[in-house]
Amino acid sequence: MLTFTDRAREMVLAFMDQSGEELRALRVHMDGSPVAPSFALTLEGEDERRAEDLELDGGGFVVVVDRQSADRLDGATVDFVNRVNGSGFEVIPAESTGAQSPRAAPTGDLAEKVRALLEEQVNPSIAGHGGRIELVDVQGTEVYMEMTGGCQGCAMSRMTLRQGVERMIRQNIPEVTVIHDATDHAAGENPFYRG
Repeated sequence: MLTFTDRAREMVLAFMDQSGEELRALRVHMDGSPVAPSFALTLEGEDERRAEDLELDGGGFVVVVDRQSADRLDGATVDFVNRVNGSGFEVIPAESTGAQSPRAAPTGDLAEKVRALLEEQVNPSIAGHGGRIELVDVQGTEVYMEMTGGCQGCAMSRMTLRQGVERMIRQNIPEVTVIHDATDHAAGENPFYRG
């Protein structure tokens, strides 16, 4: 259900050794939209577990997952990464590794309005920079968008989304309450436009 890289497993065991004998389980919890999930990994003792929790073998330690997170974590990989701005655990959902089928396009009145605005007003103007913005999810009145092509990883992408696209959506579709950027700006074969 949940795979740990060798590095992640080593780091979990090291943190457990530092914490003492009482914290011998790792809780993994997932929140947020399927498009923009957030994860929490915490060490806990046996007295903190709940009857409805699932317990998994992490390879030398117990992994505890609540039922709500379990389905969404199925097939995910936990890694420990070192980056310029810090290091830490990273959970890579199954859909990021291609283990699950591609997500379905969002449907409904709000999705259609946002999609039409993107196609008619936004994408024609950013196409000259090699970019495109796609609607990837709608949760109530919150929309999730993904920037691709020249927009993915561009230093100006945040400004484009916040100052241009978000303003245009709010003016034309006032029922939208929150706009999320679900783009992985570091991924892709060529995330930076070199026109």
